[in-house]
Amino acid sequence: MEAAHETLQDAAGLAKLSASVEEVFASGDLPRAAETLANMRRCLSVVGEVPEFANVKRQLEVLEDRLEAMVQPKLAEALSQRKVDSTQGLRDILITIGRYSSLEQHYTRVRVRPLRRLWEEFESGKGGLPIGKSATGVKLQTLAGPNSVSVSFAEWLPKFYDEVLVQLEQELKWCTVAFPDDYKLLVPRLLVETMSAISSSFGARIEAATEETTAEVRASGGAGENSGVEKGRSSRLGLLIALHNMTGEFAKNVQHLLSGFETPEVARVLKAVYVPYEGYKRRYGELERAQLLSEIASMDIRGAVPRGVGQRGVELSETVGRIEASIPQLILVLEAAVERCLSFTGGSEAEAFLRTLDEVMLHYLASLMEMLKSMRPLCGVDRGNHDASKRDSGPETGGTRKDSSNVGSSNVDLIPEEEEWAIVQGALHFLTAADVLTARASVFEASLRSVLTRLAGRLQLSTFFPHHDQSGVGSTGAEAATTGGPGALDMTVLRLGDLPDNGRRLMSLLEQAQDPRFHTLPQTAQRIAAFSEAVNELVYEVLISKVRLKLADVARLPVWCAEEEDNAFDLPNFSAYPLAYVTSIGEYLFTLPQQLEPVAAGAAGMGGSAMGGDGAEESVDEAQFLATEWMFKVAEGATALYIEQIRGIQALNERGAQQLAADIEYLCNVLSALSMTTPPVLSTFHACVAAPREKLIEMAKQEGTHYDIPSLRLVCKMRHVPIE
Repeated sequence: MEAAHETLQDAAGLAKLSASVEEVFASGDLPRAAETLANMRRCLSVVGEVPEFANVKRQLEVLEDRLEAMVQPKLAEALSQRKVDSTQGLRDILITIGRYSSLEQHYTRVRVRPLRRLWEEFESGKGGLPIGKSATGVKLQTLAGPNSVSVSFAEWLPKFYDEVLVQLEQELKWCTVAFPDDYKLLVPRLLVETMSAISSSFGARIEAATEETTAEVRASGGAGENSGVEKGRSSRLGLLIALHNMTGEFAKNVQHLLSGFETPEVARVLKAVYVPYEGYKRRYGELERAQLLSEIASMDIRGAVPRGVGQRGVELSETVGRIEASIPQLILVLEAAVERCLSFTGGSEAEAFLRTLDEVMLHYLASLMEMLKSMRPLCGVDRGNHDASKRDSGPETGGTRKDSSNVGSSNVDLIPEEEEWAIVQGALHFLTAADVLTARASVFEASLRSVLTRLAGRLQLSTFFPHHDQSGVGSTGAEAATTGGPGALDMTVLRLGDLPDNGRRLMSLLEQAQDPRFHTLPQTAQRIAAFSEAVNELVYEVLISKVRLKLADVARLPVWCAEEEDNAFDLPNFSAYPLAYVTSIGEYLFTLPQQLEPVAAGAAGMGGSAMGGDGAEESVDEAQFLATEWMFKVAEGATALYIEQIRGIQALNERGAQQLAADIEYLCNVLSALSMTTPPVLSTFHACVAAPREKLIEMAKQEGTHYDIPSLRLVCKMRHVPIE
């Protein structure tokens, strides 16, 4: 009964209010009108289902709209003139009738005008920035007058941000008094509205500035006094990052100014501030690739002056020196790129960045491979190998031998001995360059893994992107990034919260980076290994080329089957002496340790500087082992070439057999002096050519012999000894 009584009272009150509301509006008393409408809505909530009051609900909405329309001009005037009392009264009216959203809309629309005017004044030229102004500081007249001084966009932007901060701080102080209950919502949304209003124009300014920079770099030929690392704002990406850093400083100041505000509101402000850069961040891999390729193109690895015969060793040495010098330059360029990625994207584009690094490294390594190929004719190995293979593959004698000798002479014999050793030293220098590249690339890749590890610890993406909730990953990430979780106001996390697919891929990459077997630059590692292999092949060909030349016609020497001269005076016979071809090979092998000393010194210095302390001694041992390994490799190659030539001998008379035995014995002694074991095949050849013909037959018929049977049979055929 009491409830029914109250309902009847509310119904009577609603009817009375509906009848008198026009009088209240006519009086112009806006607070009283607001109170009347509030009472009508309260009563209507009780009796709203009664058919007699169905029209009252529609009437109430019309009246509220009418009251709001009456408040709007007064509120705009009060906000513009900063009248605290009037503003508070009008605010209370809107709150009373449930139109807080109207308060927010009118506040932002009125108070955004002074902030937006700052941008418009600068953009129109009154603030010192003319339309079409060069981004790098070329002075043009402003629209403000012929005597004004122009500034670049990069010079002007910090001033704009400073003005915004000053006005924002004043706005915050005023709102704290005028809207003590609402300022923590109104001020952030004012800044969001300001940044949104100028976002399109801001992006156009950035694009114009970066395009002008690109045009100026192209006009200057893409080169200047500064190196690639020092270009800074003179590159498109450099200017873009400089502008981004200015925005970052502004964002920090805003965050400090809004300390104590709700995290979601501050997060929305920060995202609005960075909106003009979002498109560039999504294209960061492409922008960084252009920057890196430009910087690598400025490295002079083809700068050696072509030289003629007698100076080719100098040309080779200069070229290899430039290649080696480019390696630390490359690493500096790549390290600067890492800093750019972290500065501009906060690591959010790490996946695209690593792909870009891999592509750029492949481009650099392709240049090195081309340079390596171009050095092969300079080193005299490609044409020499081809001719040697033709000489060794055919059974021709006589005139063919003369032609082969001429070809070999044109390739190597005419090279002075000093230049020949200079070419050897230049080729060996390639080994040092390849080792430096391998070591520096390995260290750089390890540093990339460290960067990814630190990034994983800072972002803690697993908090925002759970593994097993694929359907809700996007909303989970966005909510976590704006509700005060770890790193909630980290701009990288905020951005990934709006890009959940990117966030999941980045989280997967960071998890893979924890595995020590993970390669941040997988294709680069393979190409560096291929480059090192190609360098080793070139060095081997250079070191073995002299041996190959000396042995080129050994199988066709006349001495093996020359007729014995008549001994008319019965002179005593002397033992055969080794021929010049084998002694020159022996002398060459004995000089190899001296030639390989620079390789050992370079490897030891590189390893010692990398490890230091006890590691330096270990590096020296490894370097000595490397030099010894190369000496053995060349000696083994020389032995193999010699064996192939022996197999090519068609016939041996007794005098020829004695001579060949002396030659083989000499080479075996050289191998022994180099602490190498004589191959069984060569030992068999020596034993067979040194033995008398009748002894050779016995050797062939022995069972369980330690000789190499195919080689033994071949010598029997050369000496025309029947063994069947």
